[in-house]
Amino acid sequence: MSKIYDVVIIGAGPAGMSAAIYAKRAGLSVGMIEYSAPGGKMVKTAEILNYPSFTQINGVDLSLKMFEQVQNLEVDYLYGEVIDLKDGNIKEIICMDGTVYQGKVVIVATGTNPNPLNIPGEDTFISKGVSYCAICDGSFFKSKVVAVIGGGNSALEESLYLTQFVEKLYIIIRRDAFRAEAIIQEKVLKHPKIEIIRNHVPIEIKGNNKVDTLCIQDVQTKEITELKVDGIFPYIGATPSTAFLKHLNILDDRGYIVVNDKMETTIPGIYGAGDCNVKHLRQIVTAVNDGAIAGQNSYHYLND
Repeated sequence: MSKIYDVVIIGAGPAGMSAAIYAKRAGLSVGMIEYSAPGGKMVKTAEILNYPSFTQINGVDLSLKMFEQVQNLEVDYLYGEVIDLKDGNIKEIICMDGTVYQGKVVIVATGTNPNPLNIPGEDTFISKGVSYCAICDGSFFKSKVVAVIGGGNSALEESLYLTQFVEKLYIIIRRDAFRAEAIIQEKVLKHPKIEIIRNHVPIEIKGNNKVDTLCIQDVQTKEITELKVDGIFPYIGATPSTAFLKHLNILDDRGYIVVNDKMETTIPGIYGAGDCNVKHLRQIVTAVNDGAIAGQNSYHYLND
């Protein structure tokens, strides 16, 4: 059995790393579990323009800066994909490979996963033209034509990133208006490589060995149009990565963690932080805020 930590943090995105910093600086023993690269969705973000102190920074660079600070504090970085959490005075975190970590407090900062389109051809062409990460795969589409699905901040930000590679880019939105910030919309609308197709939804992806056609349908007339494209990037929201918590009854009906202003769930010693929480604004800065609150309140839980 592993050592018993004061605090075990599940997830090494901005919320998890912020929680680790605050908990460790409070004198607690801290382990942080992650099954991928530190940074969460920041790693897959091309440009971050709204994080205080940086006018503009690459997502990978910001992730590395945060992780360096965590490492300097000598937080234990643990590997594992968590599949279960058992409550008790000492909580047990069970990973897919059978490893069990123990902690007096658990902070869940697992973030979200991108929603699929759930249309014919999507699964067939994953990594063959369908990608959920522009920064990961954008360079493969040099001088080609791609489509981005979605009208929020992520969709428009990643569209702008992709324009450095592609010849042409379609943005497909279900409604007539974007949901993104005005400053990002303005950049997109002025970009010569971008064409906006409004009031349409994707209904099928076609191709042979790779994507060559995206079928879209007008939501009003039901007319179907076939777009010749080489790549498709869906950005239509996300689902919280909290399936391992269902049995604890601390989730809402969409799977987000219900917390109070101290980031506490209804189970003593279990906290939520970041995008996996019920909240109105999911941004790096709000995730960092949640992590700081959860990390600090972990100290009070153990010592007051």
